[in-house]
Amino acid sequence: KLILQERKDHPRWGARKLLASLSARFHMIQKWPHPSTVGRILKQNNLINPPKRRIRKQCSEQPFSNALGPNDIWCADFKGHFTVGDGKRCTPFTVTDAYSRFLLCCEIVPKADTTNVINEFMKLFKLYGMPLAIRTDNGTPFASNALAGLSKLSVWWIKLGIKLERIEPGKPQQNGRHERMHKTLKEETALPPRSSLETQQKAFRDFQKEFNYLRPHEGIQNSFPANHYQKSKRKLPKRIVKASYPTNIMIGEINDIGNLHIEGHRIFLSSALADEEVGLEEISDRHVKIHFYGVSLGVIDLYTGKLLHFKNPMQSSLPSESGF
Repeated sequence: KLILQERKDHPRWGARKLLASLSARFHMIQKWPHPSTVGRILKQNNLINPPKRRIRKQCSEQPFSNALGPNDIWCADFKGHFTVGDGKRCTPFTVTDAYSRFLLCCEIVPKADTTNVINEFMKLFKLYGMPLAIRTDNGTPFASNALAGLSKLSVWWIKLGIKLERIEPGKPQQNGRHERMHKTLKEETALPPRSSLETQQKAFRDFQKEFNYLRPHEGIQNSFPANHYQKSKRKLPKRIVKASYPTNIMIGEINDIGNLHIEGHRIFLSSALADEEVGLEEISDRHVKIHFYGVSLGVIDLYTGKLLHFKNPMQSSLPSESGF
């Protein structure tokens, strides 16, 4: 009765504020219910206000940034697989620099999975340094259907301080330069396919050299990508340090299957976050925002235990150390 009356007297107050007010005035009551229990009491009595729309607005697409210099954005994708002359499957993986058009990688990988892509990016980061952002589609292993589209690969990029840019499903034109390169790559190296994976890889290497150093590109005043590209000053760190959050941010530990335990709720975030730590920011009496290194992933409703998924990681306003 005290809780309901207090809520009626202060209809904008949430569970935590109601409990703080009541416990300060009624010292004789030693044990008060948990905030989530208060939330259920309010809900049962139709005293819950609907969530404010401003929380849901954070789910909107992040605008793409413009590449103003080399290594601002790298574009990565798989060129559709095909069969070479001896019957073996060929899966080309490609990476370009969006500003210069420089073709950084054109390698056949055994399988289009996380391990092989990380191996290729490790080589690229050691050779060229790291970009500010990486633009991909929403396919495996770049993204998933989990919280904020996280995958093991994208979690690794976030921990390195690399911004994620994802094109919208069914809109390859948002990665148009890379798609045009793929068209040229296919025309010049795979029509028809070479006799083996070895000869096909040689054709890719020859194409890469020509594309970067010998082929004029109209988009860069008919000059060569190599004339506009230089290595990044952002080096791959020897080890990735834990994220650092402000003192008002609570640390949440994710278990080995991707669950977070908070205020009596067990909430599945993502298996890609297994054994990681997240920052939990209280943004209202009822809502907690999930931060991971330099991005925000979603919002937890502490009354219901429901998770509001962000479609993509959102750049966080919190100061954080990532990757160094």
